[in-house]
Amino acid sequence: MKEEYDFTNAEQGKFYRPGQRVEAPVYVDGDVLAFFQQKSRQKNIGVDSLVNSILKKEMEIIQSIE
Repeated sequence: MKEEYDFTNAEQGKFYRPGQRVEAPVYVDGDVLAFFQQKSRQKNIGVDSLVNSILKKEMEIIQSIE
């Protein structure tokens, strides 16, 4: 790393987009992904839809016991 950087030609906020939603990627273990890929093929739905529905049910369970 340099001791000093020159920002004289830098443009503040160049990549800022007001109101833009940032989606954070979620990483799962290979065996977990393989399981959900297989189940989503059986149900003929996307992996993201299947995982989201399971996570929403899990959220309901957690909220009901709090």
